[in-house]
Amino acid sequence: MEKVPKENKKKIMEMIEKAGSEEYETSWNEAGVFSTSKKKSNVKRGKRIKGQSSRFELKVRRDLEDKGNIIDKWNNNIDLEEDKLIIAKKKFNPFSKAMMLGAGFPDFISIKHIHEESYSVIGVEVKMNGILSKIEKEKCVWYLKNKVFSKIWIAKKGEKRGEIEYINFKGKFWKKFLQ
Repeated sequence: MEKVPKENKKKIMEMIEKAGSEEYETSWNEAGVFSTSKKKSNVKRGKRIKGQSSRFELKVRRDLEDKGNIIDKWNNNIDLEEDKLIIAKKKFNPFSKAMMLGAGFPDFISIKHIHEESYSVIGVEVKMNGILSKIEKEKCVWYLKNKVFSKIWIAKKGEKRGEIEYINFKGKFWKKFLQ
């Protein structure tokens, strides 16, 4: 049997301590070999944040419906490399043994009757902090340039408790992407 270098031995001992600790949640792969060790407080925080964002998404949907919009989950996405609209991939949740639909961007499509045969079609992306990633901004620009949506709104939490603020993407980011 080979001798383990001191640096590796220290790392291995730290991992063994974490695995046995009540402060960490340890997972093992099929072969019974140590896979990952996560701090339990971080796992709880992740679950809590996921729940908060789901509730906020539902709150935004209800708010837009109350304002007279027809809301539906948007199940499409953009392949920026091929420059085309594609169906969003379904995600499998191994814990609930169910497929998750609606992993598209933006989260919702809002349709509102303006007059006679005119409708306003708006994409709504729900972000609790209102910050989009670079890729999400590029996707918004693609939707607007290809006239898929007339506007894209970013829904975020407002200053007051329970308040929802809608930011028009064109008003905030459009000039940066026209250069």
